[in-house]
Amino acid sequence: MRVLVIEDEKRMAGFIERGLKEAHYAVDLAYDGEQGIHLAENNPYDLIVLDVVLPYESGFFVCEHLRDKGIQTPVLLLTAKNAVRDKVRGLDAGADDYLTKPFAFEEFMARVRALTRKNSPSKNNILKLADLELDRVTHKVSRAGREITLANKEYALLEYLMLNAGHVMTRTMISEHVWNESFDTLTNVFDVYIHRLRGKIDEGSSKPLIHSVRGVGYVLKEDA
Repeated sequence: MRVLVIEDEKRMAGFIERGLKEAHYAVDLAYDGEQGIHLAENNPYDLIVLDVVLPYESGFFVCEHLRDKGIQTPVLLLTAKNAVRDKVRGLDAGADDYLTKPFAFEEFMARVRALTRKNSPSKNNILKLADLELDRVTHKVSRAGREITLANKEYALLEYLMLNAGHVMTRTMISEHVWNESFDTLTNVFDVYIHRLRGKIDEGSSKPLIHSVRGVGYVLKEDA
């Protein structure tokens, strides 16, 4: 899953980013309201974590603007303001939940999970292809009943391929969604991660699921 964090305090933004990445989320960062609007309008996200006090445009304005544009991505507002009127204003602006700073990260992650579950039908929380299964809530992966332990980027890469099973994902598409970086900086990284992922997913199976498309990218499917 991909999360946009719009937070002008860079230490706080980095703290949130690290925690989300450790939980296998792909994360984009924006440090002001204008940049946040631009990213939210041009990329698909499963959740937006939005600070209220931002340079250029407030979190209230950002949320209202996105809702006016028809963008219904769940929004979790973060702010130091705890007055009832501020909470009401945030919810009226279109936010789905509200968390006051400072907060326990455990509670933050619980709210993140709740909002992403709400936005995703339960049937889509379990991804399956042949005997490969991935649980998007618990992040458990198994094949033919064998549990598979994956590193953060391996999990994110597999989830992206499974969400797009049967379709060829180009290296540019993968780099932007999984690594949030340009393809040019990751030329050798793809081969390393695909090799590791294949070793874990296809190990002991006579039917490989991860296939290369020469000069283009990769596809997850049952038949070569």
